[in-house]
Amino acid sequence: MCGRIQLYPLGTFGRGLHAVENGRQGYWLSTDSWDLHRRAEKDRLRHNEKVKEVIKQNLGEIIGQQDIITAEDGKIVKIPIRGLELPHIRYDPHGKKGVGQGSGGSQPGDVIGRSGSQGQGAGKQAGTEPGIDFYEAEFTVEELVQMVFEDLHLPNLREKGTKDILADQVRFDTIARRGAQSNLDKKRTLLNAWKRNAAEGNPSWEIREEDKRFRSWEIVPEKQRNAVVIAMRDVSGSMGEFEAYIARSFYYWMTRFLRTKYTATEIVFITCHTEAKEVDEHTFFAAGDSGGTRLSAAYKLALEILEKRYNPREWNIYPFMFSDGYNWGDHEVVEYIRKLVEYANLIGYGEIANDLWGSSSGLAPLGQAITEAFQDDPRVVVVKITSKEDVWPALKRFFSQHPEVAAAW
Repeated sequence: MCGRIQLYPLGTFGRGLHAVENGRQGYWLSTDSWDLHRRAEKDRLRHNEKVKEVIKQNLGEIIGQQDIITAEDGKIVKIPIRGLELPHIRYDPHGKKGVGQGSGGSQPGDVIGRSGSQGQGAGKQAGTEPGIDFYEAEFTVEELVQMVFEDLHLPNLREKGTKDILADQVRFDTIARRGAQSNLDKKRTLLNAWKRNAAEGNPSWEIREEDKRFRSWEIVPEKQRNAVVIAMRDVSGSMGEFEAYIARSFYYWMTRFLRTKYTATEIVFITCHTEAKEVDEHTFFAAGDSGGTRLSAAYKLALEILEKRYNPREWNIYPFMFSDGYNWGDHEVVEYIRKLVEYANLIGYGEIANDLWGSSSGLAPLGQAITEAFQDDPRVVVVKITSKEDVWPALKRFFSQHPEVAAAW
């Protein structure tokens, strides 16, 4: 029978190899069977991995939900997952005797029985078709963020200039005598107890408070490459409620991604109708939509900001624009992008498209003009978004490694 060594305070239930009394807090070593505990834990971990796989496959649908976008850090969010449930013992609701059902010839996936009239029906009438099983997985916002950002990167990040920004990184590389019980270093604690007992001539596994060792951390400044992201948003009157939501949703996840994985990256926020202006983050997300559209003003302002504050020799540069494609002066936008492409690591244009445009690509004239002008330049990436589910593919398209761009440098 397999066993494990586990530390318990004196007085805890169970059997042990040794106990220490004499008025001091002592510990004993448990030799209880743990096969069942270990298997249950493995099943739980394997189930959690399957849940994460399912969530990753459906991230497009999940991250577009408004309640997740507006959730505060630390809040638990529930995500419905179809057909996946934590294994557990089921009891027959009809009270039949016996430990099993059927003749023994069933195969995995066979339906062995149904309970009454279940399924989908019309209105309040009873349905006749089998329903779909849903399982609600609970995650904190931070856990979901980690899954979303796991495979995202600032593309083609290069070492530019000598001005590196310092960002704090947490490292668990020190040992302390005090700390949280969850950070107890069991191996070092046992070794300290063994050495002390051996020096005292005590042939036991007595563990005292002074034997405990805890893993601790320190915040170490670590150099990060300079990077600036220019977020440009069309706030003209043609941007309806859906278009505005998509733009805000993309930039929300982009901002969280950058501040999670690239803490030293600077973000410049620009709103644009017929005129462009640099704004703070709150104004960028809260701005209403009105007026005409001249997106060339935003690109012009971006170039001016780069010239004044971000030397392309020292900074990695990533301009992004989201619009519905209605614009005056498409050729002006193309010309400004030609100037930006000389400095930028990647230029992203996201068009929130609809079915009104009759082009083969489904893009507005602006999106078509950019695509045709830079079809041979991998540094200019154009994406089309038609639904909330397209926000995640757009994030992946923009924030992947883009090896073809690296080869072009």
